[in-house]
Amino acid sequence: MKQLVTLILIALAFSISAQPWNRNQNNEWDASWVCVPEAEATDAGLYLFRKTINFDAVPDKFEMRVTADNRYKLYINEKLVSLGPALGDIEHWNYETVDIAPYLKAGENIIAAEVWNEGDLKPVSQFSYKTGFLFQGIDDATKVLNSNDSWKCIEDKSYTPIRQRVRGYYAAGAGEKIDMNHAVKGWKVLDFDDSNWKSAKAVFERSTRGMGFNTRGGWTLQPSVIPQMEMTYQRLVSTRRTEGVTVPEKFPAEKVAFEVTANTTAKILLDQEVYTNAYPTLVFSGGKNSTIVLTYAEALYGEDGAKNNRNGIEGKTISGRMDTIISDGSSNQSFTSLNWRTYRYVELQVETKDSPLTIEDFYGTFTGYPFEMNAKLHSDDAELDKILDIGWRTARSCAVETYMDCPYYERLQYIGDARIQLFVSYFNSGDDRLAKNALNLMDNSRQKDGYTLSRYPDTQNQVIATYSMWYVCMLHDYLMYGSDPEFLDDKLLGSRQILNYFISFVDDDGSLKNLPGWNFTDWATNWRMGMAPTAEDGSTALLDLQLLLALQAGIDLENAEGSKEFAMMYESLANKMAATIKSKYWDASRNLFADTPDKKDFSQHTNSMAILAGLTTPEQNVKIAQQMLDDESLTQATIYFKYYLHLALAKAGMGDDFLDWLDIWRKNIELGMTTWGETSEVETTRSDCHAWGASPNIEAYRIILGIESAAPYFKKVKIEPNLGDFEIISGEMPHPAGTISVDYDNSGSGLKAEISLPDGINGTFVWEGEIHDLKSGKNTINL
Repeated sequence: MKQLVTLILIALAFSISAQPWNRNQNNEWDASWVCVPEAEATDAGLYLFRKTINFDAVPDKFEMRVTADNRYKLYINEKLVSLGPALGDIEHWNYETVDIAPYLKAGENIIAAEVWNEGDLKPVSQFSYKTGFLFQGIDDATKVLNSNDSWKCIEDKSYTPIRQRVRGYYAAGAGEKIDMNHAVKGWKVLDFDDSNWKSAKAVFERSTRGMGFNTRGGWTLQPSVIPQMEMTYQRLVSTRRTEGVTVPEKFPAEKVAFEVTANTTAKILLDQEVYTNAYPTLVFSGGKNSTIVLTYAEALYGEDGAKNNRNGIEGKTISGRMDTIISDGSSNQSFTSLNWRTYRYVELQVETKDSPLTIEDFYGTFTGYPFEMNAKLHSDDAELDKILDIGWRTARSCAVETYMDCPYYERLQYIGDARIQLFVSYFNSGDDRLAKNALNLMDNSRQKDGYTLSRYPDTQNQVIATYSMWYVCMLHDYLMYGSDPEFLDDKLLGSRQILNYFISFVDDDGSLKNLPGWNFTDWATNWRMGMAPTAEDGSTALLDLQLLLALQAGIDLENAEGSKEFAMMYESLANKMAATIKSKYWDASRNLFADTPDKKDFSQHTNSMAILAGLTTPEQNVKIAQQMLDDESLTQATIYFKYYLHLALAKAGMGDDFLDWLDIWRKNIELGMTTWGETSEVETTRSDCHAWGASPNIEAYRIILGIESAAPYFKKVKIEPNLGDFEIISGEMPHPAGTISVDYDNSGSGLKAEISLPDGINGTFVWEGEIHDLKSGKNTINL
């Protein structure tokens, strides 16, 4: 084994030497990173920048590049046109390219930017070098707006980030305290008097390096590969509870003003009725020095700390992320959070002083990655429709500029979660740009030993070894379902380094042992911190199976896009590992794979992965699958790992029973959930929105309708439906070359199927063990 590892390292060294590293390759950046003079470089703060420009006529095109540290909002003539930058790290700092021509007018124009730094309270996903703003034209005509000392700037002293006291692990950043008495108002307006503002200061002195000028300092810039986020006006639906104030019946569904009298404490509980991510906007007047506290929550809590049914409010209280606003007493003051908030419920708590305060309006602006649902499923099953609707809302809620485990608590892109999220994107939307961004970021997280971090961007460097192996499988997923054949070209080096790292932990007996880090598999009951049982020698079937699945993915990747020599090497290793797993963990007396060599612990997890890895015969698969369904002594998969359980059951030939496997999703619905919870303990789960539970949005198409990729980049299709009790069902899903549509009629003596494939795509249709060829275009099958 050690000789084999040495061979891998030598091959890796050769691969590394051939890579064209191109950091700071061009010198097209002649704008300056700018900041507010005398502002502390890394402290929390809110900074405003302005510049005016005159046009005799509106240009047809006027492209600018924009970025900032930590974050920015860019306004052209008072219109918000860009938010960013998309998350990255210092070595991979994103900028947006924005054509501002549609927002310009003949005559004077005002370009304004809001930049903020949350300091020590910034999200765990937020890297930061120092506060700065960069605005760069792409040609001589547009460089007139380059950020430099011609821009005016000021610090807005109204802003203070506030630490959040949220139940459980929290990593999503600060709340805001805004004191309107110190706010800079009207600064986005053209005729605002900025004569007392300072000239922007260059963050770095320009210095000559190598063959040209470097003006970027610590940031290595790259263009963002994702579009701007969706921004959609969204009103809350109802007022559920009030104290100390009378609220008009139509509020908040409609804009209706109401007053909170002087020297009063009032509370207003508002309900969006569905889970959302949005920028809240509060408009208010009067009430000098009144305090308004906005509390955002996924659900309310009972006295025992449980959420139970999310629709219920009796005996429950709200707690969670908060913003605080202090009124200056003027008319039509407006607060919109710098970053978006997550909520179903929002409580407005108003404490007035000697004058009344009027709430003029409160609404949200929904935000998220601009995914579109391009899949359709038509059946007479209303419950399945609801499950798919909730799943899509969950997937969208966990996808903004990155995929996220949860939008409320963490906003971190975990590999284990994201694998399922990417499949939802492939099957429901067909837009793979956020998927490519995710795979890029995960690749960027690789450490010097080769493994990836568990989540990225991540300033805490968390390691989950199992997730690093899932990343190799995600590259294989992209190979099969992605649209860009060139995307994986620079990813194979990373997959080789990852596999080499884990191969180095394979002991002489063929098992993967004593991996450092948090070896999480699933939040299964009785598993400590989600880790599967481990033998005294450090081995466990789950880790051996994970490496086997990663090696199998690596074989396909190398055969399709890389080196046949690597493929052969991985195949040799995979064969040895498969033999080790079968000899070490198979219990013939129970016809199951055990979690550990002593064969005391058994789980759905180990046996699902054994089936998926191809370690068993079709006859064994049926027996194992039936036990996984019937034997409750097996450690049960939670809502996350049921994705793999369902794939294994379907592979074992039980896909017709798919609808019988959805009880945990039914429980979510019964408890008023509008997104899927993090764990199967729905009453008490920390997060109410985890897209790793959205797997039915994949399985409805892959298992029921039976659509799968059968060749790299979906060049061939395999369709093997599992119709169960459906007599009539149809649907369609996106494909890189168009749309795949299927229409099944199983109501008579035989199956009638109409299948349409995109131009240039062919495949096979499998029904009751018989294989039928499919051609591009329309196929009619009568069986």
